[in-house]
Amino acid sequence: MSRKRHVIVGGGTAGINAITTIREYDRGDAEIVLVAAERPYARMTLPYYLERSISESHLFTATPPRLAQLGVHAYLGRRATRLDPQVNTLTLDDGTTITYDNLLIATGSSPVKVPVPGAESPGVHSFWTLEQAHQVMAGSKEGAHVTMVGAGFIAFTILDALLSLGVKLTVVEIAPQILPRMIDPEGAQVVEEWLKKHGVEIRTGVHLSAIEEEDEKKRLRFQDSEDIVTDLVIMATGIRPNLEWLEGSGIQVNHGIVVDHYLRSNIPNVYAAGDVAEGPDLISGGRAVHAIEPTAMEHGRVAGANMAGQQVAYRGSLLMNIVGVQNLEIASFGAWNTPDAETFSTLKAERPAYRKLVWDGDRLIGAILLGRANDIWTTNDIGMVKGLVQSGVRLGRWKEYLRHNPFDLKSAFVASRTTAQLLSRTLLGRPSIPAHRVRAVRS
Repeated sequence: MSRKRHVIVGGGTAGINAITTIREYDRGDAEIVLVAAERPYARMTLPYYLERSISESHLFTATPPRLAQLGVHAYLGRRATRLDPQVNTLTLDDGTTITYDNLLIATGSSPVKVPVPGAESPGVHSFWTLEQAHQVMAGSKEGAHVTMVGAGFIAFTILDALLSLGVKLTVVEIAPQILPRMIDPEGAQVVEEWLKKHGVEIRTGVHLSAIEEEDEKKRLRFQDSEDIVTDLVIMATGIRPNLEWLEGSGIQVNHGIVVDHYLRSNIPNVYAAGDVAEGPDLISGGRAVHAIEPTAMEHGRVAGANMAGQQVAYRGSLLMNIVGVQNLEIASFGAWNTPDAETFSTLKAERPAYRKLVWDGDRLIGAILLGRANDIWTTNDIGMVKGLVQSGVRLGRWKEYLRHNPFDLKSAFVASRTTAQLLSRTLLGRPSIPAHRVRAVRS
Protein backbone atom coordinates (compact mmCIF):
# COMPACT_ATOMS: atom_id res chain seq x y z
CA MET A 1 0.00 0.00 0.00
CA SER A 2 1.49 3.36 -1.06
CA ARG A 3 2.07 6.10 1.46
CA LYS A 4 -0.22 9.11 1.44
CA ARG A 5 1.39 12.24 -0.03
CA HIS A 6 0.80 15.71 1.38
CA VAL A 7 1.98 18.58 -0.82
CA ILE A 8 2.56 21.98 0.80
CA VAL A 9 2.83 24.98 -1.54
CA GLY A 10 4.54 27.80 0.35
CA GLY A 11 7.35 27.79 2.90
CA GLY A 12 6.16 30.64 5.14
CA THR A 13 4.60 30.49 8.58
CA ALA A 14 1.46 28.61 7.46
CA GLY A 15 3.31 26.03 5.39
CA ILE A 16 6.00 25.20 7.93
CA ASN A 17 3.47 24.95 10.77
CA ALA A 18 1.39 22.57 8.66
CA ILE A 19 4.43 20.36 8.07
CA THR A 20 5.40 20.14 11.74
CA THR A 21 1.79 19.47 12.76
CA ILE A 22 1.46 16.62 10.27
CA ARG A 23 4.61 15.11 11.72
CA GLU A 24 3.35 15.53 15.28
CA TYR A 25 0.54 13.16 14.34
CA ASP A 26 2.00 10.72 11.82
CA ARG A 27 5.70 10.61 12.88
CA GLY A 28 6.70 9.95 9.27
CA ASP A 29 3.99 7.64 7.93
CA ALA A 30 3.13 9.95 5.01
CA GLU A 31 5.22 11.64 2.35
CA ILE A 32 5.50 15.43 2.60
CA VAL A 33 6.52 17.52 -0.38
CA LEU A 34 7.29 21.23 0.01
CA VAL A 35 7.24 23.64 -2.93
CA ALA A 36 8.63 27.08 -2.08
CA ALA A 37 9.88 29.97 -4.18
CA GLU A 38 12.38 30.90 -1.45
CA ARG A 39 14.23 29.13 1.33
CA PRO A 40 11.82 29.15 4.29
CA TYR A 41 12.39 32.15 6.55
CA ALA A 42 10.44 34.23 9.05
CA ARG A 43 9.25 37.39 7.32
CA MET A 44 8.58 39.18 10.62
CA THR A 45 12.30 39.00 11.49
CA LEU A 46 13.31 41.07 8.45
CA PRO A 47 13.07 44.41 10.36
CA TYR A 48 15.64 43.08 12.87
CA TYR A 49 17.86 42.09 9.97
CA LEU A 50 17.45 45.59 8.49
CA GLU A 51 18.64 47.22 11.70
CA ARG A 52 21.57 44.76 11.80
CA SER A 53 20.58 43.27 15.18
CA ILE A 54 20.51 39.72 13.76
CA SER A 55 22.49 38.05 11.00
CA GLU A 56 20.95 36.60 7.87
CA SER A 57 21.46 33.05 9.11
CA HIS A 58 18.99 33.71 11.95
CA LEU A 59 16.15 34.41 9.49
CA PHE A 60 15.72 30.88 8.25
CA THR A 61 13.10 28.63 9.83
CA ALA A 62 13.61 25.32 8.05
CA THR A 63 17.18 24.55 7.02
CA PRO A 64 17.98 21.55 4.81
CA PRO A 65 18.99 19.46 7.88
CA ARG A 66 15.72 20.33 9.59
CA LEU A 67 13.69 19.45 6.49
CA ALA A 68 15.56 16.14 6.36
CA GLN A 69 14.67 15.49 10.03
CA LEU A 70 11.04 16.07 9.13
CA GLY A 71 11.24 13.77 6.14
CA VAL A 72 10.34 16.53 3.68
CA HIS A 73 11.20 16.39 -0.01
CA ALA A 74 11.67 20.04 -0.96
CA TYR A 75 11.48 21.84 -4.29
CA LEU A 76 13.08 25.14 -3.25
CA GLY A 77 13.29 28.00 -5.72
CA ARG A 78 10.30 26.61 -7.60
CA ARG A 79 6.82 28.08 -8.06
CA ALA A 80 3.50 26.36 -8.65
CA THR A 81 1.98 27.38 -11.98
CA ARG A 82 -1.03 25.10 -12.43
CA LEU A 83 -3.36 23.02 -10.29
CA ASP A 84 -5.64 20.29 -11.63
CA PRO A 85 -7.81 19.00 -8.76
CA GLN A 86 -9.62 16.59 -11.08
CA VAL A 87 -6.50 14.41 -11.35
CA ASN A 88 -4.74 15.67 -8.17
CA THR A 89 -1.69 17.13 -9.91
CA LEU A 90 0.38 20.24 -9.33
CA THR A 91 2.63 21.63 -12.07
CA LEU A 92 5.74 23.71 -11.30
CA ASP A 93 7.44 26.46 -13.28
CA ASP A 94 10.08 24.03 -14.61
CA GLY A 95 7.43 21.61 -15.91
CA THR A 96 7.66 19.15 -13.01
CA THR A 97 4.34 17.49 -12.21
CA ILE A 98 3.61 16.33 -8.65
CA THR A 99 0.69 14.16 -7.66
CA TYR A 100 -0.91 14.53 -4.23
CA ASP A 101 -3.47 13.05 -1.89
CA ASN A 102 -3.84 16.30 0.07
CA LEU A 103 -2.68 19.74 -0.99
CA LEU A 104 -2.21 22.87 1.11
CA ILE A 105 -2.07 26.25 -0.63
CA ALA A 106 -0.07 28.65 1.54
CA THR A 107 1.52 30.87 -1.08
CA GLY A 108 1.26 34.08 0.95
CA SER A 109 1.09 37.60 -0.44
CA SER A 110 3.06 40.00 -2.59
CA PRO A 111 3.46 43.76 -2.14
CA VAL A 112 1.43 46.17 -4.25
CA LYS A 113 3.01 49.39 -5.47
CA VAL A 114 1.12 52.58 -6.24
CA PRO A 115 0.45 52.49 -10.01
CA VAL A 116 2.21 55.73 -10.93
CA PRO A 117 4.96 56.48 -13.47
CA GLY A 118 8.37 55.59 -12.03
CA ALA A 119 7.11 53.16 -9.39
CA GLU A 120 9.09 50.31 -10.95
CA SER A 121 12.30 52.26 -11.43
CA PRO A 122 15.58 51.45 -9.60
CA GLY A 123 15.70 52.96 -6.13
CA VAL A 124 12.00 52.33 -5.49
CA HIS A 125 11.65 49.26 -3.30
CA SER A 126 9.13 47.21 -1.41
CA PHE A 127 10.08 45.57 1.88
CA TRP A 128 8.45 42.15 1.86
CA THR A 129 11.00 39.55 0.79
CA LEU A 130 14.60 38.87 1.77
CA GLU A 131 15.76 40.03 -1.66
CA GLN A 132 13.91 43.31 -1.20
CA ALA A 133 15.40 43.67 2.28
CA HIS A 134 18.87 43.44 0.73
CA GLN A 135 17.98 46.30 -1.64
CA VAL A 136 16.64 48.52 1.15
CA MET A 137 19.68 47.82 3.32
CA ALA A 138 22.02 48.90 0.54
CA GLY A 139 20.31 52.29 0.28
CA SER A 140 19.68 53.00 3.97
CA LYS A 141 22.99 54.62 4.83
CA GLU A 142 23.37 56.99 7.75
CA GLY A 143 22.24 60.48 6.73
CA ALA A 144 20.29 59.26 3.69
CA HIS A 145 16.82 60.66 3.12
CA VAL A 146 14.31 57.79 2.96
CA THR A 147 10.70 58.36 1.96
CA MET A 148 8.10 55.78 2.89
CA VAL A 149 5.00 55.72 0.70
CA GLY A 150 2.24 54.29 2.87
CA ALA A 151 1.72 54.57 6.63
CA GLY A 152 0.03 51.28 7.45
CA PHE A 153 1.10 48.33 9.58
CA ILE A 154 3.75 47.12 7.11
CA ALA A 155 5.40 50.55 7.08
CA PHE A 156 5.40 50.72 10.86
CA THR A 157 7.17 47.39 11.25
CA ILE A 158 10.34 48.94 9.80
CA LEU A 159 10.20 52.54 11.07
CA ASP A 160 12.31 51.77 14.14
CA ALA A 161 14.86 49.88 12.08
CA LEU A 162 15.24 52.76 9.62
CA LEU A 163 15.56 55.35 12.39
CA SER A 164 18.18 53.22 14.14
CA LEU A 165 20.31 53.46 11.00
CA GLY A 166 20.38 57.26 11.24
CA VAL A 167 18.33 58.08 8.16
CA LYS A 168 16.14 61.12 7.69
CA LEU A 169 12.63 59.69 7.35
CA THR A 170 9.55 61.08 5.62
CA VAL A 171 6.25 59.18 5.60
CA VAL A 172 3.46 59.99 3.14
CA GLU A 173 -0.04 58.50 3.22
CA ILE A 174 -3.02 58.94 0.89
CA ALA A 175 -5.53 58.47 3.74
CA PRO A 176 -6.28 61.41 6.04
CA GLN A 177 -4.47 59.64 8.93
CA ILE A 178 -1.61 57.23 9.56
CA LEU A 179 -2.40 53.56 10.33
CA PRO A 180 -5.89 53.89 8.80
CA ARG A 181 -6.70 50.16 9.01
CA MET A 182 -5.33 49.69 12.50
CA ILE A 183 -6.41 52.59 14.71
CA ASP A 184 -8.98 55.39 14.75
CA PRO A 185 -8.27 59.10 14.07
CA GLU A 186 -7.89 59.94 17.78
CA GLY A 187 -5.24 57.27 18.23
CA ALA A 188 -3.54 58.21 14.97
CA GLN A 189 -3.14 61.79 16.17
CA VAL A 190 -1.29 60.57 19.28
CA VAL A 191 1.07 58.43 17.15
CA GLU A 192 1.65 61.21 14.63
CA GLU A 193 2.65 63.70 17.31
CA TRP A 194 4.95 61.09 18.84
CA LEU A 195 6.70 60.44 15.52
CA LYS A 196 7.18 64.14 14.85
CA LYS A 197 8.88 64.49 18.24
CA HIS A 198 11.29 61.80 17.07
CA GLY A 199 12.16 63.62 13.86
CA VAL A 200 9.83 61.90 11.38
CA GLU A 201 8.11 64.12 8.81
CA ILE A 202 4.50 63.05 8.23
CA ARG A 203 2.26 63.99 5.31
CA THR A 204 -1.27 62.60 5.20
CA GLY A 205 -4.05 63.05 2.65
CA VAL A 206 -1.57 63.38 -0.22
CA HIS A 207 -1.78 61.74 -3.65
CA LEU A 208 1.43 60.60 -5.31
CA SER A 209 1.36 61.23 -9.07
CA ALA A 210 4.86 60.29 -10.29
CA ILE A 211 8.39 59.32 -9.28
CA GLU A 212 11.12 60.87 -11.39
CA GLU A 213 14.90 60.56 -11.63
CA GLU A 214 16.87 63.60 -10.49
CA ASP A 215 20.62 63.16 -10.64
CA GLU A 216 21.16 60.20 -8.29
CA LYS A 217 18.00 60.92 -6.30
CA LYS A 218 14.26 60.50 -6.70
CA ARG A 219 11.72 63.29 -7.01
CA LEU A 220 8.24 62.41 -5.77
CA ARG A 221 5.52 64.53 -7.31
CA PHE A 222 2.10 64.93 -5.68
CA GLN A 223 -1.23 66.23 -6.92
CA ASP A 224 -1.81 68.34 -3.84
CA SER A 225 1.51 68.79 -2.03
CA GLU A 226 5.07 69.96 -2.55
CA ASP A 227 7.58 67.65 -4.22
CA ILE A 228 9.93 65.53 -2.15
CA VAL A 229 13.49 64.87 -3.30
CA THR A 230 14.86 61.77 -1.63
CA ASP A 231 17.61 59.16 -1.82
CA LEU A 232 15.46 56.06 -1.40
CA VAL A 233 11.76 55.27 -1.77
CA ILE A 234 10.09 52.40 0.06
CA MET A 235 6.61 51.41 -1.08
CA ALA A 236 4.46 50.07 1.76
CA THR A 237 1.10 50.41 0.09
CA GLY A 238 -0.49 47.04 0.73
CA ILE A 239 -0.31 43.40 -0.26
CA ARG A 240 -2.39 40.98 -2.32
CA PRO A 241 -2.64 37.19 -2.02
CA ASN A 242 -0.67 35.10 -4.51
CA LEU A 243 -3.58 33.42 -6.27
CA GLU A 244 -3.13 34.16 -9.98
CA TRP A 245 -1.74 30.68 -10.66
CA LEU A 246 -5.06 29.11 -9.58
CA GLU A 247 -6.99 30.52 -12.54
CA GLY A 248 -9.03 27.78 -14.19
CA SER A 249 -8.47 25.33 -11.33
CA GLY A 250 -12.04 25.39 -10.04
CA ILE A 251 -10.93 26.52 -6.57
CA GLN A 252 -13.48 29.00 -5.18
CA VAL A 253 -11.85 32.39 -4.66
CA ASN A 254 -13.45 35.54 -3.26
CA HIS A 255 -11.03 37.93 -1.53
CA GLY A 256 -9.04 34.77 -0.81
CA ILE A 257 -9.60 31.03 -1.17
CA VAL A 258 -12.91 30.36 0.56
CA VAL A 259 -12.39 27.73 3.29
CA ASP A 260 -14.57 26.10 5.94
CA HIS A 261 -13.85 25.56 9.65
CA TYR A 262 -11.47 22.74 8.73
CA LEU A 263 -9.55 25.01 6.31
CA ARG A 264 -10.82 22.98 3.35
CA SER A 265 -11.64 24.70 0.07
CA ASN A 266 -14.58 23.71 -2.11
CA ILE A 267 -12.35 20.79 -3.23
CA PRO A 268 -12.27 18.50 -0.15
CA ASN A 269 -8.58 17.49 -0.39
CA VAL A 270 -7.34 21.02 -1.14
CA TYR A 271 -6.73 23.23 1.90
CA ALA A 272 -5.66 26.87 2.21
CA ALA A 273 -3.94 28.75 5.03
CA GLY A 274 -2.48 32.15 5.82
CA ASP A 275 -2.72 35.23 3.63
CA VAL A 276 -4.45 33.37 0.78
CA ALA A 277 -7.27 31.93 2.91
CA GLU A 278 -10.65 33.55 3.48
CA GLY A 279 -11.58 31.69 6.64
CA PRO A 280 -13.75 31.95 9.74
CA ASP A 281 -13.63 35.25 11.63
CA LEU A 282 -13.82 34.80 15.40
CA ILE A 283 -15.77 37.99 16.13
CA SER A 284 -18.19 38.33 13.22
CA GLY A 285 -18.79 34.65 12.56
CA GLY A 286 -18.38 35.35 8.83
CA ARG A 287 -15.34 34.88 6.63
CA ALA A 288 -12.36 37.19 6.30
CA VAL A 289 -8.78 37.35 5.08
CA HIS A 290 -6.50 38.12 8.03
CA ALA A 291 -3.02 38.51 6.56
CA ILE A 292 -1.21 38.40 9.91
CA GLU A 293 1.33 36.03 11.45
CA PRO A 294 -0.87 34.63 14.26
CA THR A 295 -3.57 33.63 11.77
CA ALA A 296 -1.00 32.02 9.46
CA MET A 297 0.37 29.96 12.36
CA GLU A 298 -3.09 28.85 13.50
CA HIS A 299 -4.27 28.10 9.97
CA GLY A 300 -1.17 26.04 9.28
CA ARG A 301 -1.56 23.94 12.42
CA VAL A 302 -5.29 23.32 11.95
CA ALA A 303 -4.87 22.47 8.26
CA GLY A 304 -1.94 20.19 9.05
CA ALA A 305 -3.93 18.34 11.70
CA ASN A 306 -6.82 17.78 9.33
CA MET A 307 -4.53 16.65 6.51
CA ALA A 308 -3.12 14.11 8.97
CA GLY A 309 -6.57 12.62 9.46
CA GLN A 310 -7.79 14.50 12.53
CA GLN A 311 -11.09 16.37 12.76
CA VAL A 312 -10.04 19.73 14.18
CA ALA A 313 -12.47 22.61 13.75
CA TYR A 314 -11.10 26.15 13.81
CA ARG A 315 -12.99 28.65 15.97
CA GLY A 316 -11.89 31.54 13.83
CA SER A 317 -9.08 34.05 13.60
CA LEU A 318 -8.86 37.26 15.61
CA LEU A 319 -7.80 40.34 13.71
CA MET A 320 -4.93 41.85 15.68
CA ASN A 321 -2.02 44.17 14.99
CA ILE A 322 0.71 45.08 17.46
CA VAL A 323 3.66 47.29 16.59
CA GLY A 324 6.07 49.53 18.45
CA VAL A 325 7.76 52.70 17.27
CA GLN A 326 10.28 54.69 19.31
CA ASN A 327 9.12 53.08 22.56
CA LEU A 328 5.42 53.66 21.87
CA GLU A 329 3.30 50.49 21.76
CA ILE A 330 0.34 50.46 19.35
CA ALA A 331 -2.19 47.63 19.37
CA SER A 332 -5.66 46.91 18.04
CA PHE A 333 -7.83 43.82 18.30
CA GLY A 334 -11.03 42.49 16.83
CA ALA A 335 -13.89 44.72 15.69
CA TRP A 336 -12.31 47.98 16.88
CA ASN A 337 -13.91 49.94 14.02
CA THR A 338 -17.55 48.78 14.26
CA PRO A 339 -19.55 51.96 13.41
CA ASP A 340 -22.62 51.50 15.60
CA ALA A 341 -21.07 49.66 18.53
CA GLU A 342 -20.96 51.10 22.05
CA THR A 343 -17.48 52.40 22.82
CA PHE A 344 -15.53 53.80 25.76
CA SER A 345 -12.47 55.90 24.91
CA THR A 346 -9.94 57.73 27.07
CA LEU A 347 -6.99 59.95 26.17
CA LYS A 348 -4.13 60.92 28.47
CA ALA A 349 -2.15 63.18 26.19
CA GLU A 350 0.59 63.88 28.74
CA ARG A 351 1.68 60.21 29.02
CA PRO A 352 0.84 59.79 26.05
CA ALA A 353 -1.83 57.10 26.32
CA TYR A 354 -5.05 56.30 24.51
CA ARG A 355 -7.46 53.42 24.62
CA LYS A 356 -10.78 52.53 23.11
CA LEU A 357 -12.97 49.62 24.19
CA VAL A 358 -15.71 48.38 21.85
CA TRP A 359 -18.71 46.42 23.13
CA ASP A 360 -21.46 44.06 22.09
CA GLY A 361 -23.61 44.01 25.22
CA ASP A 362 -21.19 43.14 28.02
CA ARG A 363 -18.73 41.37 25.74
CA LEU A 364 -15.58 43.19 24.63
CA ILE A 365 -15.37 42.71 20.85
CA GLY A 366 -12.61 45.16 19.95
CA ALA A 367 -10.01 47.50 21.41
CA ILE A 368 -7.25 49.99 20.65
CA LEU A 369 -4.39 50.53 23.10
CA LEU A 370 -1.60 53.08 22.82
CA GLY A 371 1.05 53.80 25.42
CA ARG A 372 4.75 53.93 26.19
CA ALA A 373 6.35 50.52 26.34
CA ASN A 374 7.95 51.26 29.70
CA ASP A 375 4.55 51.89 31.30
CA ILE A 376 3.89 48.48 32.82
CA TRP A 377 0.15 48.66 32.23
CA THR A 378 0.76 49.02 28.49
CA THR A 379 2.62 45.73 28.14
CA ASN A 380 0.39 43.80 30.55
CA ASP A 381 -2.87 45.20 29.24
CA ILE A 382 -2.14 44.28 25.62
CA GLY A 383 -2.16 40.61 26.61
CA MET A 384 -5.21 40.94 28.83
CA VAL A 385 -7.33 42.84 26.33
CA LYS A 386 -6.48 40.25 23.68
CA GLY A 387 -7.67 37.54 26.08
CA LEU A 388 -10.92 39.35 26.84
CA VAL A 389 -11.71 39.84 23.15
CA GLN A 390 -10.61 36.33 22.17
CA SER A 391 -12.56 34.57 24.91
CA GLY A 392 -15.78 36.56 24.41
CA VAL A 393 -16.35 36.33 28.16
CA ARG A 394 -19.33 38.23 29.61
CA LEU A 395 -18.04 40.93 31.91
CA GLY A 396 -21.34 41.87 33.59
CA ARG A 397 -20.81 44.65 36.14
CA TRP A 398 -17.14 44.93 35.15
CA LYS A 399 -18.19 46.62 31.94
CA GLU A 400 -19.39 49.65 33.89
CA TYR A 401 -16.23 49.53 35.99
CA LEU A 402 -14.11 49.75 32.82
CA ARG A 403 -16.11 52.75 31.63
CA HIS A 404 -14.71 54.71 34.57
CA ASN A 405 -11.41 52.80 35.00
CA PRO A 406 -10.19 51.87 31.50
CA PHE A 407 -6.58 51.63 32.69
CA ASP A 408 -7.42 48.91 35.22
CA LEU A 409 -8.11 45.94 32.96
CA LYS A 410 -6.48 43.57 35.42
CA SER A 411 -9.39 43.64 37.86
CA ALA A 412 -11.91 42.71 35.16
CA PHE A 413 -9.58 40.14 33.62
CA VAL A 414 -8.97 38.30 36.90
CA ALA A 415 -12.57 38.50 38.12
CA SER A 416 -13.94 37.10 34.85
CA ARG A 417 -11.63 34.05 35.03
CA THR A 418 -10.61 34.67 31.46
CA THR A 419 -7.34 32.77 31.83
CA ALA A 420 -9.15 29.58 32.84
CA GLN A 421 -11.38 29.84 29.78
CA LEU A 422 -8.49 30.39 27.40
CA LEU A 423 -6.42 27.50 28.81
CA SER A 424 -9.21 25.07 27.96
CA ARG A 425 -9.33 26.27 24.34
CA THR A 426 -6.07 24.97 22.92
CA LEU A 427 -5.90 25.21 19.16
CA LEU A 428 -5.69 21.46 18.49
CA GLY A 429 -7.48 20.30 21.62
CA ARG A 430 -4.35 18.86 23.20
CA PRO A 431 -1.05 20.02 24.71
CA SER A 432 1.60 21.17 22.26
CA ILE A 433 4.70 19.12 21.51
CA PRO A 434 8.14 20.76 21.83
CA ALA A 435 9.60 21.54 18.40
CA HIS A 436 12.80 19.54 18.95
CA ARG A 437 10.74 16.39 19.46
CA VAL A 438 8.92 16.70 16.15
CA ARG A 439 10.56 14.67 13.42
CA ALA A 440 9.96 11.81 11.03
CA VAL A 441 10.92 8.53 12.69
CA ARG A 442 9.65 6.09 10.09
CA SER A 443 12.43 3.82 8.86
